[in-house]
Amino acid sequence: HLMNRQSYFVIAVGFLIVFLSMGTRQSFGIFLKPVVAELALNRETFSLASALQSILIGFPLAGILADRFGSRWVTLVGALGFAIGMYLMAQMTTVSTLFTAFGVLIGLAASATGLTVVIGAVAQVTPEENQSTVFGIMTAAGSLGMFLVVRLAGWMLEAFGWRQSFLIMAVAVGLIGVLSLSFPNNDKAGADAANPNNNFANTLIKARKNASFWLLNAGFFVCGFHVAFIATHLPAYLSDNAVAPSATAWALSLIGLANLVGSSLFGYLGDHYRKKYLLSFLYAARAVVIALFLLLPLTNTTAMVFGATIGFLWLATVPLTSGTIAKIFGSRYLSTLFGITFFSHQIGAFLGVWLGGRIYDASGTYDPIWIAGIVLGIVAAFVHLPITDTPVMKTAQASA
Repeated sequence: HLMNRQSYFVIAVGFLIVFLSMGTRQSFGIFLKPVVAELALNRETFSLASALQSILIGFPLAGILADRFGSRWVTLVGALGFAIGMYLMAQMTTVSTLFTAFGVLIGLAASATGLTVVIGAVAQVTPEENQSTVFGIMTAAGSLGMFLVVRLAGWMLEAFGWRQSFLIMAVAVGLIGVLSLSFPNNDKAGADAANPNNNFANTLIKARKNASFWLLNAGFFVCGFHVAFIATHLPAYLSDNAVAPSATAWALSLIGLANLVGSSLFGYLGDHYRKKYLLSFLYAARAVVIALFLLLPLTNTTAMVFGATIGFLWLATVPLTSGTIAKIFGSRYLSTLFGITFFSHQIGAFLGVWLGGRIYDASGTYDPIWIAGIVLGIVAAFVHLPITDTPVMKTAQASA
């Protein structure tokens, strides 16, 4: 049960992949205004393409393929698709390209380079008692990406314009393909033969019948709604309310920086305390932070404070949710099961992004979506309390 040199190397590779993949995706919000302006679109069109991307990023196909064929090849193919999608965005002149390249291609490709596949890969080389901590580190990689890549993308946008920025980022995500070759190519068939009870169909049946699994899905739906709406629409919301561009950039960057701390801390706490109670706390705290953001006067300072506080709670849910799934069902099919839960997250993300654009275009305000976010946060806080986090796959093995 000790971590060895290979474990640390795979974790480092996973960290870099998530850093590049999530950092790039989180930067798309800053391109909303310039792309919409140059192509004469409305915000809802960009939001809908972005929402389609969110749904496809969450589609659990990549996780299932990674559990079947290994994370290495799935991530490699995803990296190539991601790079091609970014290249096509740089050439974009029509709405159809926005939906096919930005929505469909980048959506599917990014799902193969994201947390679902990477967490499955690192789980193969991480002892159970360290998994929540390591999953927190993987999530923190995305946060560091959000902090550094978003600021870099903002600088590139000013220096070169959005088309050139997409070309540079195409090269960056292409590097993920090279990194993915270091992932383990575990003999998963051998693992299945050793534990026939832990086969794919059995695991899915157990998950389908497990109420706690569905409660985790419901909570993660709320997480997706919050983070996707804020990541996509916060820059425009702050700009509409006369917050300085530099303060807006800092607010977004602080989300990433604070998330680095929050994800790592809650990942570590998840190896020492009941994860379900930590999840309830996170969602309740989000509701409070959003409510205060709406009630207090909006200034450059409060915008940045909101970025830092919501960032601390941002993806701290990921190591706790994935860690709970690993505890209940084991890590053999973690990419598949976390993939299903992540799909629920992305359905929430789709609604958060799309309804944000839809309601803004219809009413000229984002307030109804902010209020929905508060209500959903309170609901999610209660949803996690009845979760039973005892292992079901271990029991099946013991009785076999």
